[in-house]
This record gives sequence, structure tokens and C-alpha cells, in this order.
Amino acid sequence: MAKKTVQDVDVRGKRVLVRCDFNVPLDKNQQITDDLRIRAALPTLQYLLEHGAAVILCSHLGRPKGKVVEEMRLTPVAARLQELLGVPVCKTDTVVGDDVTAAVAAMQPGDVVLLENTRFEAGDEKNDPELSRKLASLADLFVNDAFGAAHRAHASTAGVADYIPAVSGLLMGREVQVLGDALSAPVRPLVVILGGAKISDKIGVIENLLNKADRILIGGGMANTFFAAKGYDLGDSLVEPDAIATAADLMARAGDRLMLPVDAVLADAFSAEANTRVALPTEVGAGWRILDIGPRTVEVFSEVIAQAGTVIWNGPMGVFEMAPFAKGTFAIARALAASKAMSIVGGGDSGAAVQESGVADQIDHISTGGGASLEFLEGLELPGVAALQEK
Repeated sequence: MAKKTVQDVDVRGKRVLVRCDFNVPLDKNQQITDDLRIRAALPTLQYLLEHGAAVILCSHLGRPKGKVVEEMRLTPVAARLQELLGVPVCKTDTVVGDDVTAAVAAMQPGDVVLLENTRFEAGDEKNDPELSRKLASLADLFVNDAFGAAHRAHASTAGVADYIPAVSGLLMGREVQVLGDALSAPVRPLVVILGGAKISDKIGVIENLLNKADRILIGGGMANTFFAAKGYDLGDSLVEPDAIATAADLMARAGDRLMLPVDAVLADAFSAEANTRVALPTEVGAGWRILDIGPRTVEVFSEVIAQAGTVIWNGPMGVFEMAPFAKGTFAIARALAASKAMSIVGGGDSGAAVQESGVADQIDHISTGGGASLEFLEGLELPGVAALQEK
């Protein structure tokens, strides 16, 4: 079902509580090292301000576990947001309480108030009704624009919607629409690329997409468990013994729709300084480990991507944090950028890889939520989305 967005309701003269995902990386000097998530929220915030709303923002940052952690205050976020929006941003020192109530009561249309880190309150992650009610009492309308936290049933992502009307922000709306369309009505062939270290993280995704995708390309450490199910000697490669039977079952059911790497980059240590060689997955042997897909695999996978109508990618093809094992991941990013397909990249490591490879501006959609996009692809209901009003 389609959800109402902020464009479907009248916001003029209303106090609007917006849940954003301002969980940005900070260096030791409290400087933001990547403001992508703040910039992603701007279209919704600008829309609300242009349409005469008073905007109250809330977000978590890091994992303070229900306590005040000075290094996790949203002060740097408020400063950057003020620069980007071009209007004053008043930041409170608490999430709820008398100072917040007073700050909100003084607001006029066009004003922006940013509440302190929601996870300073233990009740946020517990989806505490009391905290939900206090947050809801600040506003007339709740807008959830934090797709990156939509898979969490927290007070600030879902609980608030029990007390005031809740709709989606523009960022959240686009995430749900793009991912939803790719699963329910993709331009075919639908190609899914899955990587990352563990198959256990992606079993649900493969299960859900097995009958939807025309091709599933497997790379990263998770491919090793499929190789192990074929009986290969993988030396020191990462393998999940508990998932070998599942991998065998998935391969049997998928047939030739599931494609594994045909060669690999091996290393004799988990190190950027290790000795490396390219070999078949059957030729690993003692003392060696698979750390990237090989050049022939890049060619094969790139051919499939070139013929696709829709491509969904989640998870790197190798240990791309180390330069010698980043080539496969970056090559797939370039193949995706060159493809005519609708290209969708899950957040997290895949999003970072696309940014690093310099082709981010050629990808149709880079999700702002790694975990959330993964659960969406699994077919799971996201609490932060489920709480929103239907169109």
C-alpha cells in the first residue's frame, strides 16, 4: 500500500515533528566527516518551511545507550544544518522536558528547532509509550524521513505515530517507492547482486528474491560458503559452517539463476601487504584465502549487468577497505554506472563503495539505509513505515 507523504497533507501553520537520520560520522574534534545524511533530509525540510510549517527535528547519533554522552550531542549537526538551510536552527539540550516545551511554544512558522539526541533517553530504543506521548505532544503532525532507522520500532520512529497523524517525508517516500517498484514491478531482467562477508545476513533476501529475480550474482565472503557447499578446499577463507546446508539448498532451488564467481583474488594473509594471486575457486589450498572476485568474474558479472533492466546491489565483492582487494567491487560499481538499467544500491558498505569509486552520480538510487534496505528486500515489514498513514 502507498503511504501518505508530507505533500498529501496541509502543513501550513502546523508544528511538525520530523524524524531525520542525522547519524553522521564525527572525527575526534567533533567535526562531521560526511554530511550526506543531513543533505538527504533537505528536500523535506525545505518543503515544510516553504509551506509555512514550524519544524521540530529529532534524530539519534551513535549508541549512547540511554545516557547523555557529550561526544554524541547533535551540536555539530545543528551548525551544519543551519549552514545548509540558511535559517537559524535552535538546538535544545534535552529531548523532552520544560526547556523543549518552552522552545516549541515560542516557535513561529518557518522556525526550526532540533531536539537533542533521542537515544540519550532510554525510552527511545524501548519504544516507551511515555516518551512517545511526550514527543507527540510537541507537534500536530509527525513526519518520518529516517529510512535508515525505519527497521527499528523506537519511540521516535514508530511510537509517536500512536498519538498524532504520521506521514512519510520525501526521502522516505522515495526509498519506499523505488525499492517497492523494483520488487513488485521491475523492468526485466531483474538482476540482484549480493556481497558482504556473511551468507547468514542475506539468506532472507535470497529466499525472498529467488522467485522474483532473473539472476542473482553472489560475491564477497558469502560466496565462500556456497563454494564450501560444492566441496571445494578453501584454505583459510571465511566460511560459515552452519550455513553450508542452506547454501546447498538455495543453489539447488535457484539453478542457473544463481551465479557464483568463476575466479578469485587470493592472499596468503588478511593484509594489504599480503602476497596475492588469481586462481579458480577450486585452487585455493592451504595457507591461502579468497579476498576478492577475480578479473574473469568481473567480465561475466558485467555482461549480465549490461543486459539488465533493473539491478539491485547490496554488499561489496571483496575486502574493499584494502586497496589490493577493492578492484572487484569498484569494477562492479563502474559496470552498474555504465548500464542502462534502473540501478539501486543498498546503503552501508555498497553505498560507500559507489561513493569511493567515483560513480555515485551515475547511480539512479543509493539507499540511505543499509539495514533497512536489506530488511525491505527480505520482504519484512519496517515498523517506521508500517506506522504511517495509508494514501
